[in-house]
Amino acid sequence: MNIAIRNPVPLRREEGSVQVALDPSDRIETAKVFAVYGKGGIGKSTTSSNLSVAFSKLGKRVLQIGCDPKHDSTFTLTKRLAPTVIDALESVNFHSEELRPEDYVVEGYNGVMCVEAGGPPAGTGCGGYVVGQTVKLLKEHHLLEDTDVVVFDVLGDVVCGGFASPLQHADRALIVTANDFDSIFAMNRIVAAIHAKSKNYGVRLGGVIANRSAKTDEIDRFNDAVGLRRLAHFPDLDVVRRSRLKKSTLFEMEDSPELRAVTDEYMRLAETLWAGEDPCEAVPMKDRDLFEFLGFD
Repeated sequence: MNIAIRNPVPLRREEGSVQVALDPSDRIETAKVFAVYGKGGIGKSTTSSNLSVAFSKLGKRVLQIGCDPKHDSTFTLTKRLAPTVIDALESVNFHSEELRPEDYVVEGYNGVMCVEAGGPPAGTGCGGYVVGQTVKLLKEHHLLEDTDVVVFDVLGDVVCGGFASPLQHADRALIVTANDFDSIFAMNRIVAAIHAKSKNYGVRLGGVIANRSAKTDEIDRFNDAVGLRRLAHFPDLDVVRRSRLKKSTLFEMEDSPELRAVTDEYMRLAETLWAGEDPCEAVPMKDRDLFEFLGFD
């Protein structure tokens, strides 16, 4: 399948690399925007979906945008794999004026609006174009005007110019990590990508969400070394695994003290992010320096 790109997004050089450039008219100006990054498989979609619900329970109008070709970011909110923006555009031969919001927007649990950007077939296109077209459609249909919070859930730890493009729209970037070597190594690379984007766009590091970890000692040690802060901690609990199997957010699961502790932490995180904090002025380590730094017992 070939995707014919109408009005392709221009490229520009930033810090010695060619990246997808943001059309100034496509900036999200009416909502607080968060972009969630982290190592592949670390639980970004679980974190994003439950954070979206927490914002909605604060009375905020929330839009979650999945930025992974697997288009599975929002299924616990919608109970299905939602249609993707790319599929919707392809169905009208990329004449976006023929699309309606209901062609690519699905209302999820507690009113969270859900969009799956999707992606081009493997090896054939740029994820940045897909994200750009998604935001453009949302603006054309005036959907961002009625939104208080936008959460971008972004694919894995390979932060190329394309999949770093949500950072061009975000106010704060959040990093999800576990308390292990691979997750912290990936986090450092993501810090570097955010640092690079912040030179040209308004995005800043909001902080770190510890996930699937009993302890946070190594995360905290790294944070202290580079200038990050931990915003929340979600341990590796079976109720989280079961919520995914039930295609449900944690807020829909049967109540228990364990579950309540987790949902309370999500509510606290949403309140903290909505209130706003000063950004982290983190400076990433060189790979070799980090390798030595992470050489703990």
